[in-house]
Amino acid sequence: MPTYQYSCTDCGHFFEAVQSFSDDSLTVCPECDGKLRKVFNAVGVVFKGSGFYRNDSRGTTTSTSPAASPSESTPAPTKTESAAPASTAAASS
Repeated sequence: MPTYQYSCTDCGHFFEAVQSFSDDSLTVCPECDGKLRKVFNAVGVVFKGSGFYRNDSRGTTTSTSPAASPSESTPAPTKTESAAPASTAAASS
């Protein structure tokens, strides 16, 4: 059974109550007979089982990144420095 949290709008009393889903919400504070308000909190998310990871749920052909432009897919040509011919280097020394 779920645990619900309540807070009194008059006296600020805060408490938890274990109730069934079919039970009506509490409306009267047990401390001062004031009006109760149900408190909602963020819940922790628990991933169990397969299919929650990127590599579990997708094929290898699917890509999340946009398609690369042609200039990005081919590397830029690199310039190579040509060495001086050995015959001219030997002649100048």
